[in-house]
Amino acid sequence: MAAEVRRNSIAVPIKNIERELICPICKELFTHPLILPCQHSVCHKCVRELLMLSHDDSFDAGSECSMPGSPRSRVPSPSMERLDRLVRSGGSRGSMSSPGWRRNSVTPRVTAIPCPGCQHDIELGERGISMLFRNFTLENIVERYRQAARAAVAIMCNVCKPPLPPQEATKSCMDCKASYCNECFKLNHPWGTPKAQHEYVGPTTNFRPKVLMCPEHEMEKVNMYCEVCRRPVCHLCKLGGSHANHKVTSMSSAYKILKEKLAKSIHYLISKEDQVRTQISDLDVLIKQTEENGQLSEREAIAHFDRLFETLQERKTEMLRSIDQSRNRRLDQLKGQVEEYQGMLENSGLVGYAQEVLKETDQSCFVQTAKQLHVRIQRATESLRTFHPASNPCFDEFVLDTSKEEMLLKEMCFGGVPDPPLIDLSRSRVYNEATICWRLSDDHIATDHQLLEYRRLGGRGQSPAPPQEDGVDSGSWRTTERVYGASTVVCDLEPDSLYAFRVRSCRSSMYSPYSPEVTFHTPPAPAFGFLFNDKCGFSAERLVLSKRRDSVESQAGMAFLLASERVQTGSYIGLDYIIGDMGITQGRHFWAFRVEAHSYMVKVGVASDTKLLEWFHNPRDTSSPRYDQDSGHDSGSEDACYELSQPFTLLTLGMGKLFIPKASASSVSSSSALVSTAASERVLPMPQRVGVCLDYDAGRVYFYDADTMRCLYERQVECSGTMYPAFGLMGGGRVHLEDFITAKRLTF
Repeated sequence: MAAEVRRNSIAVPIKNIERELICPICKELFTHPLILPCQHSVCHKCVRELLMLSHDDSFDAGSECSMPGSPRSRVPSPSMERLDRLVRSGGSRGSMSSPGWRRNSVTPRVTAIPCPGCQHDIELGERGISMLFRNFTLENIVERYRQAARAAVAIMCNVCKPPLPPQEATKSCMDCKASYCNECFKLNHPWGTPKAQHEYVGPTTNFRPKVLMCPEHEMEKVNMYCEVCRRPVCHLCKLGGSHANHKVTSMSSAYKILKEKLAKSIHYLISKEDQVRTQISDLDVLIKQTEENGQLSEREAIAHFDRLFETLQERKTEMLRSIDQSRNRRLDQLKGQVEEYQGMLENSGLVGYAQEVLKETDQSCFVQTAKQLHVRIQRATESLRTFHPASNPCFDEFVLDTSKEEMLLKEMCFGGVPDPPLIDLSRSRVYNEATICWRLSDDHIATDHQLLEYRRLGGRGQSPAPPQEDGVDSGSWRTTERVYGASTVVCDLEPDSLYAFRVRSCRSSMYSPYSPEVTFHTPPAPAFGFLFNDKCGFSAERLVLSKRRDSVESQAGMAFLLASERVQTGSYIGLDYIIGDMGITQGRHFWAFRVEAHSYMVKVGVASDTKLLEWFHNPRDTSSPRYDQDSGHDSGSEDACYELSQPFTLLTLGMGKLFIPKASASSVSSSSALVSTAASERVLPMPQRVGVCLDYDAGRVYFYDADTMRCLYERQVECSGTMYPAFGLMGGGRVHLEDFITAKRLTF
């Protein structure tokens, strides 16, 4: 397989792999690349710049600055030997004495930088970049690329002495770290001397160390591979370092396995070359279609808006015409009224004429003339008493309310129907309250809000509600209020029930389709909130508690080394116990947590305070196997008596497995699915999340797979006094409490 890959790899010129040799930060060819824990590579100088940008008091602030304008940027690069010392020690001598970090500092410094490749935060730890390996393989490939790029520029001999001009080098010695012509190589590596055994290669300027050294133990070679951390380690790392309880394999075995996997992957890619070319052609067609469809959409949008503009222009012209006609009509009416009143002023002779008529003494003649004159005078008098304009100057009937039209224009949807969101199962948690999280679509157009719907399908052992004939589920969906983020909380869920959830997005009054339905099973009891107790029986020497007291870690360190003599004589080392800071005196309660997969042995369950007092105050024989209830010492009734005296009722997890205790009629329910004592049936894969339910009144404890709410094991427990969540750890291991379990306690 490897030979076939080598034959096929000839078809791929080295000049075509330039994109793989570019640092993601400086966008140049890698210079002394370092491998980050996420397996991405970054230039050594770029890692230092990241540290200085992230922390003003970075421990590497005293090393050579590579920022533009710095006086140290003009200093020549250090030699490869000095660079190795820098990588192993975390910086130059000046940086070791900087105030941000000291090698022998009592308080370790934890430094985090973002990986430019995957954007994950990289915890470098107190030793900083000294914990990172140099990527020698990548350095060699970059050097070969440089040589291929400058094939016309020869590498000259470093040893030729004047006055003769230096000759072109034909060999480079990896031990001497120099290049030689044929004559100089023979003179400096004569037969029969130790130098004749030096390793030499073709002419190169890249001299790397012959072996890879452990960054944690500077004088040790790496000779093993940690399968948990996926990195090379030395034997000291495995014996008592950070990889003490990790699964490791020999370097030769890891080399063989990884090389076979890489060869198979390369062969698969090469065999799929025609398929890749076809897919590239399909993508070219899609690009062309995208351009054409985009132009078509632009033309259609322009046509739509042109029609809107034409309609608005027509309505504008019609409205202006109506206003002009109304204005002219009102002006005519008002002008006519003005003329009428002007006539009243001009007819002032009417008054004089009336006065002359009053002088008439003949009654019959006066009545004949005064009747018509009185009507004219009365009409003029009435118009003066009740003055009304002939027309209203206001144009209120022409005031437009365009708020609805403006709203319609603003809500006009140009993005189409939004894509449905997807509910994130890994981040969603369901207890008596549910925290449902989802991922929004990647169409780059923001949505207005989301609506979450949920319904109860049934309880444990009940089948889901059947659909009606019209296809609508009989279980009614309940809708939450508008959600303006990517998560929401649903309250008042019934215990031990199956719920379905779905979500959809809204943009410009248009709703997306519903997301695929997901189901969650609520715990059999309300969530019980607590933190780890750092006061009662907590061993600070062997257990490390987080600041928030929501996670605890057992470290295989000095305690095991001090007990090495007793281990050799067959003595059993006990568990380190820790309990919760809140107790239970009645009812049913549920809590969940996560056990790290690499944990050696972790026991989880409950403990009684009355028995804990006796347990802590009475002396115990720690040299006896009975120091722990699962020590493997079986002797019938004596075990039963010992088990009754224990304050703990625990279930064992470790090394990626869950171990069911040996069943007995007195301890395991007859209805339990796991009553067999066969060894193969007692070992189950460790769940991602473990749940514990204590029924104080019934005196039973249940252990669940918290993701599926499947009961793995149950047993009788004597509930006396106050019962506490209990955990026991031995060797390397870690337990994390669920956020929902700790949220109320942390808020309090």
